[in-house]
Amino acid sequence: MTDTVRDYCLRILRAGDLAAKLAPPRAADGGRLDDSAPGPAIHVEAPARNERLRLHKGAGRLPPLNALGDPAARISTLARFAHHELMAVELFAWALLQWPELPASLRRGFLQALAEEQIHLGLYLDRLAAHGAALGDVPLSDYFWQHVPAIAAGGPQAFLAAMGLTLEQANLDFTLLYRDAFRTAGDEATAQVLQRVHDDEIGHVRLAAVWLRRLAGTGDEVEAYAAAVPFPFSAARAKARRFDVKARRRAGLSDAFIDWVRAAKPYGKQG
Repeated sequence: MTDTVRDYCLRILRAGDLAAKLAPPRAADGGRLDDSAPGPAIHVEAPARNERLRLHKGAGRLPPLNALGDPAARISTLARFAHHELMAVELFAWALLQWPELPASLRRGFLQALAEEQIHLGLYLDRLAAHGAALGDVPLSDYFWQHVPAIAAGGPQAFLAAMGLTLEQANLDFTLLYRDAFRTAGDEATAQVLQRVHDDEIGHVRLAAVWLRRLAGTGDEVEAYAAAVPFPFSAARAKARRFDVKARRRAGLSDAFIDWVRAAKPYGKQG
């Protein structure tokens, strides 16, 4: 086990097995990893994966919510969610290596978010196992990793906008949609996992919002997000059809930003 944040993140990205990617961020003695000397920036284009977890181009559509009574649909959905969490683990490790100059408190926030994504991944893997399935039974999409060049070019603010204020903000809605759908399908254990993920995402969105404002030097979240978010991410992708205002307020988002996201239209449909 490595004792620095740098070596720990390198192991996550250079080891292809799930065990390495799930190892919690702790030193050999159980204490905190040392981040006093993050070292020079390291750019990683893509994570190492063993053959079973190999990334593929493209992704099929998720089963509709009303199909989750079918075990095969539940397995497909759980596998997609588990892989999203695995990519989130890798991307937080990527960001810590990409920008060693980040303020220490933001780096601690990224490491804490990484650890929570590992917990989410483990919970989804347990639910897959309960259905007699495992991650890698179906091809895994490289969708998140396709956008790393654009995020890298935009810097830390682009990462905060794309990861925290787009993907994770949208998950405030999607987790509740799927929580209720799994509950209706009789899978209360998965519904509880989705509630746990939802609750943790509030903190992740808060982290992104606070630090995007600080790095942008403005209290205007709309201005900061619009200036930082890399294409093809946008406010229209930061939500689902069930829009959870309460969770967004708990995350510290302003009413002006919440209203702007709620009204946002996809590229090509804007006036």
